[in-house]
Formats: sequence, C-alpha cells, structure tokens
Amino acid sequence: MTLLKDINFPEDLRRLSRTELPPLADELRNFILDSVSKTGGHLSSNLGTVELTIALHYVFNTPEDRLVWDVGHQTYPHKILTGRRNQMSTLRQLNGISGFPKRDESEFDTFGTAHSSTSISAALGMAVAAKIKGQTRHSVAIIGDGSMTAGMAFEALNNAGVMDNVNLLVILNDNDMSISPPVGALNRYLARLMSGKFYATARNVGKSVLPSPMLEIARRLEEHAKGMIMPATLFEEFGFNYIGPIDGHDLDALIPTLQNLKELKGPQFLHVVTKKGQGYKLAEADPVLYHGPGKFNPEHGIVKPAIAAKLTYTKVFGDWLSDMAAQDQRLIGITPAMREGSGMVEFEQKYPDRYFDVGIAEQHAVTFAAGLACEGLKPVVAIYSTFLQRAYDQLIHDVALQNLDVTFALDRAGLVGADGATHAGNYDLAYLRCIPNMVVMAASDENECRQMLSTGFHYPGPAAIRYPRGVGIGAEVDAGLPTMAIGQAEIKRAGERIAIFAFGSMVSPALEAAEKLNATVVNMRFIKPLDVNLIQKIAQSHEILISVEEGTKMGGAGSAVAETLSESGINKSLLILGIPDKFIDHGEASQLLALCGLDVEGIIHSIQQHQHKMKESMIRERSATTNRAEPCLMANNSQ
Repeated sequence: MTLLKDINFPEDLRRLSRTELPPLADELRNFILDSVSKTGGHLSSNLGTVELTIALHYVFNTPEDRLVWDVGHQTYPHKILTGRRNQMSTLRQLNGISGFPKRDESEFDTFGTAHSSTSISAALGMAVAAKIKGQTRHSVAIIGDGSMTAGMAFEALNNAGVMDNVNLLVILNDNDMSISPPVGALNRYLARLMSGKFYATARNVGKSVLPSPMLEIARRLEEHAKGMIMPATLFEEFGFNYIGPIDGHDLDALIPTLQNLKELKGPQFLHVVTKKGQGYKLAEADPVLYHGPGKFNPEHGIVKPAIAAKLTYTKVFGDWLSDMAAQDQRLIGITPAMREGSGMVEFEQKYPDRYFDVGIAEQHAVTFAAGLACEGLKPVVAIYSTFLQRAYDQLIHDVALQNLDVTFALDRAGLVGADGATHAGNYDLAYLRCIPNMVVMAASDENECRQMLSTGFHYPGPAAIRYPRGVGIGAEVDAGLPTMAIGQAEIKRAGERIAIFAFGSMVSPALEAAEKLNATVVNMRFIKPLDVNLIQKIAQSHEILISVEEGTKMGGAGSAVAETLSESGINKSLLILGIPDKFIDHGEASQLLALCGLDVEGIIHSIQQHQHKMKESMIRERSATTNRAEPCLMANNSQ
C-alpha cells in the first residue's frame, strides 16, 4: 500500500487529487481480498462497491452527511476508509468489528443494517429531521437491486417523492444480483433499461447534471427526448429526479455526477451499474460462491470441500423437499430470495413449475403461501428464523387466523455465529408459541428434522419446524418420509432427582451434562403443543427441574413448561436456561453458546448453582421454622 496506508478517515481521502483515486481503488480492492480471505466474510458485494464508496466519501462531508447502506454486507470499503482498517483482522470475530454497519461501532455508521430494504426509510427520516432542525446536511441511501424487490423500499419512495425540500439522494447500486440470482418484474425492467443502447448513449452525453437556471430547460428537453426513446422511468413517476444509469466503477463519471446532485434540492435518484466481484476474476465468474466465503487462498480460490461426514440441516431440508414433492404433487416450494441458503437448488432443478423465489419480500411470501393453501395446494415456505420476523402480521392474520395449511421450515434458528445479532434466530419459539392454531417443533438431530418436516407437512394447519445453522450431530437419516405423533415428547435418558426438559439443539449438550449429573433428559420435540402428561409425570418424580433451549428465555419454551407446571398445580421451581434478555453479538457459535451458558459446562454449572441455592433456601426455611417454634415451646414450659 502506498496511498491506502495514509487514509485513516475520509478527510484524508478528500486531500487526494482525482488522479490518485483510481490507484487507491486498486489498493483498497486488493486489501479487501487479502483481508476477507484470512477472516471469511462477504466478498463479492464488497469488491463491487469500491469505487462507489470512494466517490461517496470524497464528495460528501461524512459523517455530517449521512450514508445509509442497505443490508450493509457491502460496507467493508466504507469501514476501511472510516478508521477501521487495522481492525479488519477481527472482522465478525468475538469482540471484533461487525460485518455490518453498527451505530455503536463508528459515528460513520449512521444506521444499523443487516436486513434489507430499510435504507430509504431511514435516510428519509434523517433528511426530514435535518429540515426540521434547520440543518443543510445530506442523506444518502445506497440500495441494491435485490433490496428494491421489497415493498418497504417502495413505501419509502412513495413517501419521499412528495417531499420537495428534503436533501435525499437514493443510489440504486444495480449489480444484477442479490444473494441468489435476481427475480421479478423490476429486475426485468432494469435489465431493459440498461440494455437500451440509444438511451444509455443519450444519458452518457449528459452524465453531469446542469446547474440552475439551465436545469429546468434541460429537464424539459430530456423529458421530450425520453418520450421518443422510452416511457418515463418508474422512479420519476414516484417524484424523483432520475439520473443514470452510469458506470459505478468509473470514478470520472461518479464524482462529477455526485457533486452536481449534491447541489440539487428535493429527492434525487442515481442509478449506478456495478459488478459483484469486480477485479477478482473468480468472484466475477461465480458471485454466489464468493458471496460469503470462509477462509481461502486468493491465488487458488475457494476449494469446494469433499462430502462432509455430517449433513447440514439445510441439506436435510433440501433432500426432504424433493422427496416429498415426488410423493405429493400439491407441494409448492417458496423462498424469499434465499435459494442457495435454504437448500432449494435441487428442488428448483427438479420441479421448476413448483418453485417460487419471490425476491426479498417475506410478507408477500407468507401471504402468497396462504393464497395457495386456500386453493388446496400445500406450500412450504423455506425462510430463515430472523427473516420470518419481517412477516409476523401475515403469519398471524393471513395464515394462522384462517388455520391454513402452510408449512414453515425455519433455518438458522438460534445463535448463528459470525453474522451476529441481526441474523440470530433467537425469538421464533417465543413469537410462534403465542399464536393460536400453530404447531411448533424443534429438531434435535438430522433424522428428527426430516420426521418433523413430514409431520408438519401432513398437519392440516400452520406448522413450523426450526433447526439450527450448520451440521447436525451425525445422526443417520431415514430415507423414508415417516411422521411422529403431534405433541409427544420422549425420554432420552433416565436419571435421578434432576430432570432436564431439552428443546431442539440443546438435547445433545443436555445428554452430555446428564451423564455427569445422573439426570433424566426429556427430548421435548414440540414447543406447541407440549406433552403435558409427560411433564407432569416427570415433575412429580424428580426434585429439580430444568428447561434448556437455544432461544430467548423470556416467553420461550421454558416459559411454556413453567405455565404447564403452574396450571397443573405442581409447586416446584423450574430453572429456565436459554438466551438472556440482551442481543448477542457476533463470534463463533460455540463461543456464543458458552457465553450464554448453553454448552455442556455451562449447563452443568447452572444446575449445580441451582442445587446450591435450593439447599441454602431449605436451610433458611428450616431455620425460620425452628425460630417460630421456640417461642411456643417456651410458652408451654412456663405454663
């Protein structure tokens, strides 16, 4: 590095000459490739935003001017240029920097993001706040074409387009790619827009935005020209001044355009075209593979591993989906833009007519499934636990209230490791168990996951099956499609005095802990309905009761057990182990489980502490009883 080493903050960047920026971009791109190859993280998206990031910090007075990055997995160049270059070696690691924008990490991260399609709403809020406070700062939302498929982005555009006096710039970073290949009418529209050579040529002639007073004349001429070339753009119909498309890797196009847009009032829309993986041929050729790689050698690229000894839960779901589809032609597979992540590639290839990627539109995905179910089909919605949160109203109002036959396969349930709090599936047990008509299951191993998927599919109402990220415990998977009895738990180990009600991924560590404590372990399997009879039986025959789940303690599975004990009139204390009432940051999944006391050692320690507290409580109670009895004895003796 010759230039990058001296760039600690954007003010250093702004001291460079325009001619120094292209070589800086090369250095920054090489630094990102080298850094991510050592830590793992998002690569393709960050290689694609190098020039755009440089141009934004060069033109705008950040952090006074606000940059809001949608999703945020493309912000490594931004982090490097805003004081965190030397921390990149800690990226997504315990106590290291986040892989996404985070407000408490840097003043340059003006809005925390990781879920999509929030940037325009947030930037508009900031722009309106500046207007109310009499400030002249600018607000810029940078949103990808994949994120533009979500309704929230259009809700914000619709609101912003009627606000003439706000300093809002929306930049569409159009790389023809979300995580999975892009889908939908909007993507087709953008593709047609970019592929029109005459229109692109006309736009390139006017890359620079003319200053007032020529602006209005130019706008009228442009509208007339556009009428001859193509219909008015979608974004101008929303009330934005649309500029583009321009090359997002051409600093000589980006910087003058941004400088001129900075002088304009009202909502502006800049359409830039970038390429994921830009500058690294392997990532350019396969941006999906290089979207979020682990550690790898940049010279050789990612080496696809041999078949793992243990199946991932995602693979278990993908195999089940194809197998069940072969048996039942009513099965419809739905994903909100996570084909690879949810394990649906093979299903799409085998059953393209029954596969639907609806884009980053979780709300639509759930209600679309509800509509299919109304007509007698059997939709399976493959969705990450954290993303189902975005469709909670649809889950309640459109599916559960009507008791429709929709199966939800919840991947990435529990702590997810390096992606941190924004992606953790910690809340599904709590937010699902309170909904009437829902059946909720948690898989403890790969085979049980397959059985639960079949069980939920055949259940004539809404059912959710949650399973964690990554590989299972190595259980052998039945090739058939068996089901299990609804609401039936099983005793996995018989012990004495101590009973552990374990849910899903916590069954395995609970069994290990039980070996050292000689405890009984119940694989609860169902969060709703609970096996009330077995809970009552176990509670009556054991002194110490524990529940353990990889989900939030507040309102989760343990709370359901406590409610059952109370309603059954069983007066025994229950120790609830789970994720505490705080957001858990990024790190290795095993580290995070240990921090929450959900590894084997943590479970043992918590139970032993609980035993100690119970003994102390009993001693205090006996002491209090003795003290109450002594005055009575003295009174009797005096008589």
